[in-house]
Amino acid sequence: MKQMSLHVVGANHPNADGGNRRFEILLCVPGEPVDLLPEPKNPVDPHAIAVFSTRGIQIGYLTADRAPWIGGMLRSGRELKAIFQAATQVGAAIRIAFGGETPMLPPERPALPSQGTESDGCWPDFIPPDD
Repeated sequence: MKQMSLHVVGANHPNADGGNRRFEILLCVPGEPVDLLPEPKNPVDPHAIAVFSTRGIQIGYLTADRAPWIGGMLRSGRELKAIFQAATQVGAAIRIAFGGETPMLPPERPALPSQGTESDGCWPDFIPPDD
């Protein structure tokens, strides 16, 4: 499967209409679709990719390290589908699938002893070596 989890950041900032992103994240249900919208005229980052809930409310942005890569795929017409995965301390996590696949939620990871009892529900994705 060609899928990965991505972080959504900027949840502490209000939306232009005054809407609360953190509140909207709490309303999101794992597995529901999210929309990825490039913002080439964003004054802070021309590579910014805004993430919107199924209700059309912005919940944040993809991280600056992933936005140019995902934006390039969107501009080239590559089919991407994304779903809400979980609320996290920094905002949220989404699951994205490439090539027309339907994204699937990963199994929730158990808490590690050093993490206490809380889990953000995200596994790090395997990245194969280049060789």
